[in-house]
Amino acid sequence: MSVRLVHLRKLLALFYAPPNLRTKIIRDDIRSEIRKESGRSGDGGDFYGPFWANAKAHMFGTADLRLLTEERVSSNGGRKRLYQACQDGFLSWWDDKRRWRNEPIQPTPIPAKARLPIASVGGVVKVENVFALDSGSSFHRLIYPYFAEEPHINEEAARLGLWALTASLGTKHDPKDMRILDIQRGASWGAIDVRSTGDEEQIFERRYAFILSEWDRLRMEY
Repeated sequence: MSVRLVHLRKLLALFYAPPNLRTKIIRDDIRSEIRKESGRSGDGGDFYGPFWANAKAHMFGTADLRLLTEERVSSNGGRKRLYQACQDGFLSWWDDKRRWRNEPIQPTPIPAKARLPIASVGGVVKVENVFALDSGSSFHRLIYPYFAEEPHINEEAARLGLWALTASLGTKHDPKDMRILDIQRGASWGAIDVRSTGDEEQIFERRYAFILSEWDRLRMEY
């Protein structure tokens, strides 16, 4: 049951999607689970993982995201709009940040992935594909990518996402260095942008419990 073992980014999208979109995401997820259970193949693979790998290569200076995007569009023109939106949003954020810092970017050797059990609802949240980087002793960042076209990351979503990052990675990384990057909007959120109100865990658990109940309810229709 995939929403009981779910990526943080997918869960944030489910938390804040309007009802019709939330239902669509859950139904797509249920159908995907049914295909897996029956031994059939998936829906064509992941788009965002390869895009994020290209974006990281761009940050390291080993490739040009614009050229890599052209190559992807040429091989899959049906996703041209999505490729372009992710490229433009990411580059608007990255180019703006690079104007303020000229040091070379390097990956940090400390792993930045974890699983966050939510015992109260019987779920586990996957925190993966975090880009941990530094450019010297005074600059460290953990960039967690959020890819969805809709919904966008709002202030509460940012608070809940940062809480999850801190709860899962905070023993090895400074929470002040953590950012959620809303790629298609070219906007990043960190502790400097939103202030914790202390109730993030409770809100997260309540919203997660609702998503699980919706998944179970809709699963009965299949």
